[in-house]
Amino acid sequence: MQSDYDKFIIQVKNKTGIDLGLYKEAQMMRRLTSLYEKKGYGSFQEYYRAIDSDRDLLHEFLDRMTINVSEFYRNAKRWEVLEKKILPKLLKENKNIKVWSAACSSGEEPYTLAMILSRFLPLNHISILATDIDENIIARAKLGVYPERSLQEVPVDVKKRFFTQEGAFYRVHEDIKKTVTFKKQNLLADSFGNNFDLIVCRNVLIYFTEDAKDMLYRKFSASLKKDGIFFVGSTEQIFNPGMYDFDTEDTFFYRKK
Repeated sequence: MQSDYDKFIIQVKNKTGIDLGLYKEAQMMRRLTSLYEKKGYGSFQEYYRAIDSDRDLLHEFLDRMTINVSEFYRNAKRWEVLEKKILPKLLKENKNIKVWSAACSSGEEPYTLAMILSRFLPLNHISILATDIDENIIARAKLGVYPERSLQEVPVDVKKRFFTQEGAFYRVHEDIKKTVTFKKQNLLADSFGNNFDLIVCRNVLIYFTEDAKDMLYRKFSASLKKDGIFFVGSTEQIFNPGMYDFDTEDTFFYRKK
């Protein structure tokens, strides 16, 4: 049984980039055994042969492995402010803006950014850095396949233009995927790049202590150009933005002084 599972881990990593070995073994084995038995398979190898040849089964397996709480255009009104108010101002100064999606999870946020930027710029002029601490979530983001529930807020024209439906799942088009570079990064421990025009870090800072938040706001501020924008989540208002050299540009948007 053990070697059957070890072989399965290697096969899945080779096929998808996702390393099941990073999870607690006993827990993951139990979860997967219950999954394949429900589907009527008798072993990990039998199950792997099935997901290797059936795309829908593979997508379903990945969806169960990486619990995905993110969505495209999450809190859609905020993205509307970005599109209508923030980006036109940023792009007036400079068409080659430097953009970073920090703690990007499974990719919905940087891909949303690319789709919005495509209203202003050709796709081959868009370049977004996307970082996260979790290697598996990055591997999932690079695959660019999402369940329908992740697309609830996506405008109809955007869905038609940038996604292909595959059974119960949707695949992001390659030209959007090419605009995003994914990298592993620990926000607390690793150094940040600089001269960013726009940094998006949403629905993550709520998980940090006040001291960690304070340190991160300073690091994000130092990474922005003058007049660059820091965009946070809808529960993450900064109550003393001046401490970090920020002015409030709009609700949840801060401009570097």
